[in-house]
Amino acid sequence: MEKPVIIFGAKGIAHPALEIFNSNKVIVYGFLEEEASLHGTEINVVPVLGHPEDDGFLKLIGKKCEAFVAVDDNKYRQFLVKLLNERRKVQPINAIHDRAYISTDASIGHGNFINAQVTVGAGSTVGSHCIFHTGAIIDHTCQVEDFVQVGAGSIVNAGVTLKEGAFVGSGVTIVAGLTIGKNARIGAGSVVISDVKDNETVFGNPAVPIKK
Repeated sequence: MEKPVIIFGAKGIAHPALEIFNSNKVIVYGFLEEEASLHGTEINVVPVLGHPEDDGFLKLIGKKCEAFVAVDDNKYRQFLVKLLNERRKVQPINAIHDRAYISTDASIGHGNFINAQVTVGAGSTVGSHCIFHTGAIIDHTCQVEDFVQVGAGSIVNAGVTLKEGAFVGSGVTIVAGLTIGKNARIGAGSVVISDVKDNETVFGNPAVPIKK
């Protein structure tokens, strides 16, 4: 990658995203962050330049810089992706740690955060703007839709489908062949042995729905 990167967001996964780009010898030009109190600060000598919607910085995207969205919150992440798509006509790039393993027979979209020791197995399809934390395993022939987040050390076994916006906490095990519904949430440490419905929150071993 010849162009430097501007990272959108300066909290949450922004610091590990910087480390990922450093591991791949990609220059990070700076961070853009909505929280004004962080403007003018630095993360590992890389400056927080200003607000993500500042046209002075946005105009650099696509011409002189690439963009990566390092925001954990799905709604704001979607907002920033739409902003880049519509105002700059660009897709955010992937941040893939050099110690992650992506099968040569897997496919991934745009704007994904894939940290160290993550595995994406053969025949799996990953959409765009997903977040895979350290050591997450996406086994073979899984289908992962857009804006999915999988916590550190979680195991998504073969043939699982994670629908758009699904959230899988840290240390979760999902048995093979299940479907986790759109915007479903799985609590940390859970063992999931049956399908999870759209917008449902489950927790436990075995995981059961949490009553609202």
